[in-house]
Amino acid sequence: MHTAYPSTFWACLILLLRCGILANALLDPNDFLALQSVRKSFNDLPGSNYFSSWDLTADPCSFSGVFCDADRVIALNLGDPRAGSPGLSGRIDPAIGKLSALAELTIVPGRVVGPLPRTLSQLKSLRFLAISRNFISGNIPAGLGQLRRLQTLDLSFNQLTGAIPRPVGALPALANVVLSNNHLTGPIPPFVSLQLARLDLKHNNLSGSISSLGFPPSLQYISLSSNRLSGSLDRVFSGLNQLNYLDLSMNQLTGSIPVELFSFPISSLQLQRNQFSGPVEPVDKVTIATVDLSFNRLSGEVSPMLSTVVNLYMNNNRFTGRVPRSMVDRLLEGSIQVLYLQHNFLSGIEIKPTVAIPLSSSICLQYNCMVLPVDTACPLKAGPDKSRPTSQCIEWKG
Repeated sequence: MHTAYPSTFWACLILLLRCGILANALLDPNDFLALQSVRKSFNDLPGSNYFSSWDLTADPCSFSGVFCDADRVIALNLGDPRAGSPGLSGRIDPAIGKLSALAELTIVPGRVVGPLPRTLSQLKSLRFLAISRNFISGNIPAGLGQLRRLQTLDLSFNQLTGAIPRPVGALPALANVVLSNNHLTGPIPPFVSLQLARLDLKHNNLSGSISSLGFPPSLQYISLSSNRLSGSLDRVFSGLNQLNYLDLSMNQLTGSIPVELFSFPISSLQLQRNQFSGPVEPVDKVTIATVDLSFNRLSGEVSPMLSTVVNLYMNNNRFTGRVPRSMVDRLLEGSIQVLYLQHNFLSGIEIKPTVAIPLSSSICLQYNCMVLPVDTACPLKAGPDKSRPTSQCIEWKG
């Protein structure tokens, strides 16, 4: 028996096709609904056209920033990744947690606000999470500690507050942790991953004793600058044989500088603006390109072992004695590019007033206990005084 369908049926069928219901049948329905919620929660900033390809009547796996494997979304890169693109505004919809096969989630710099949704903890396959240079606020959800496959966590340059959850530090696969430039407080939790290569927590308000921290031997890059960390460095970095960058500047660290730090195969050693004291006595020639020990309470004579450093900042300390001849020779041959020794108690340097200092080199000696043999350009913050008052020099010697 032939059944005649009314014209309204065909009209509805055509409408369904145009709305993409059938066209999207290949994508998991939960993923499709999640993408719809994502689209509603974000907008292009003026000058951005990231969402121009997000036509929900078409195949979502063809959308800009959406990558699929079979019927599941496995990567979601929100916003135009080109440098200087305006980015997105809006909030992260909790429905994003329904993309249960998601392995990668990024949101490019923009004006995304609000908290990180706790539903991110549902993304058990997530390996890469990068939401930086936006205006994300609130705490880091402790539930991120459930993402056992997570390898990269980058939440830098936001407005996050509160402590770093201990479960995050316990993630076993972490290789890169970048939480810099937020308002995080409290102690740094132990990071246990034996794959951890980069730990960047600079420009926060983290506190506690650095001597209580334990770092995995896999670390290559550590930046804890501009926090409120205290304590001594004794035995803190022993065993980190792969370390190539260390920045502990602008904290409240005390005690002496361990000599083993100068033997690490690192390119930059940043220890400035702390409260380190005592002599600096490397046991061998230092091969680090940049060493910054400025604005501490270091004393004793300047070690000739530091003559092999390309950029050396020892200003604003309490060093005494004469500048090593080997350091002068390296400066004059152009091997030392920056030699800042101002604001110490140095008594002399063997250098002729008529000598020509290479244009590629910079030396500052002012405000020491000597008459300057050469007049060189110093940073403005070094002040106008050429020499330290004699009374201070006599008092320091005595």
